[in-house]
Amino acid sequence: MVFTDRLEAGRQLGARLRHLRGRDLVVLGLPRGGVPVAAEVAEALGAPLDVCLVRKLGVPFQPELGMGAIGEDGVRVINDAVVREARVTPEELAQVEEREREVLELRARRYRGGRSPVPVEGRTVVVVDDGVATGSTARAACRIARVRGAARIVLAVPVAPHDWIERLADEADELVCLDTPRVFFAVGQFYADFAQVDDAEVAACLQRTAGHMGTVDREVEVAAGAVRLGGRLTVPEDPTGIVVFAHGSGSSRHSPRNRFVAEGLNRGGLGTLLFDLLTEEEERDRANVFDTELLARRLADTTGWLRTRPETEGLAVGYFGASTGAAAALWAAAEPGTHIAAVVSRGGRPDLAGPRLPEVTAPTLLVVGGADPVVLDLNRQAQARLRCENHLAVVPGATHLFEEPGALEAVTDLARDWFTDHMAPAHV
Repeated sequence: MVFTDRLEAGRQLGARLRHLRGRDLVVLGLPRGGVPVAAEVAEALGAPLDVCLVRKLGVPFQPELGMGAIGEDGVRVINDAVVREARVTPEELAQVEEREREVLELRARRYRGGRSPVPVEGRTVVVVDDGVATGSTARAACRIARVRGAARIVLAVPVAPHDWIERLADEADELVCLDTPRVFFAVGQFYADFAQVDDAEVAACLQRTAGHMGTVDREVEVAAGAVRLGGRLTVPEDPTGIVVFAHGSGSSRHSPRNRFVAEGLNRGGLGTLLFDLLTEEEERDRANVFDTELLARRLADTTGWLRTRPETEGLAVGYFGASTGAAAALWAAAEPGTHIAAVVSRGGRPDLAGPRLPEVTAPTLLVVGGADPVVLDLNRQAQARLRCENHLAVVPGATHLFEEPGALEAVTDLARDWFTDHMAPAHV
């Protein structure tokens, strides 16, 4: 198999990886040639793109021959067999490593332009290169992702030697390759156009997808009354508004489904705040997990905190509630003076908001799976009690967690459109 160029290879690889859509993903491209491939994969999977900075350690008198690799977070992989056969001294190895470490740090600044790396903790990381030869760089990249807390690692390349799985099976949870020929001399022989990728092209790929994570994207400590709660605040450039997520029981700000929806909202120009409704100590008491009034109070306090932040001051605020979190969102939205622009419930239990439902004034969208009959019936009953603008959207064939192919994408599109249509400057 011969690919026209890296873009075609990336499109084919993205199609092969379609089974990953809907998961909480990050695509990491290996600079420089792997980034254009990874950009196509990220687009196909609807996932954020970042670089996994790795530098090959070339043998001093034969630089194209890798004797190891280094990466971010202090990761270092040495091929002892190559070092021994090439008779590279410890001093020579140290000199090569020092030089490559300087290049790595320089490129981190150049590629990201001051942006923080995309967080990978608890997520599925897809490591992409334009091909595998010796495997040293891919091995280092997988180890970097593991050190940074990735829950699952998928190593995906267009082409690799026939024995690549034997070499790298221990480094990734899943390996995907389009072609594994037995006659393999170099990655470039499988591309009609294998022109060198420069730093400007890498930076451009990342800049195009920077909107996935926003101009502000960081962990925050939310002040909610007397407690402090962990959160993740993401605000894209010129946001339409900001959406606060209220997760369901047994979940947290790390919920892969909520993060998937949040990234879709970010791409649509909306800021997001995912935060923990309870402290770790409070979560040990299961009664707190189902205390709708307590959770609604936390949500209202968090909204007040959010409106004092310089990044979000003056922005319209919406609520996205999942499962029992939907009841908390509606309860909080019914509080006088909260000025909530819109509410979206995903597979929610709005019925748990009880007598507060008629007091909700924010336009409310209820999204339920068509194959979730009990919750669908409860949502219909709750909808009958709402006096605000409202709509019940049923995703055909979807069960309670929207795990079916395309189901979570449908939720994301519905939520994005609802929030965008109803967001207006807040009046507080």
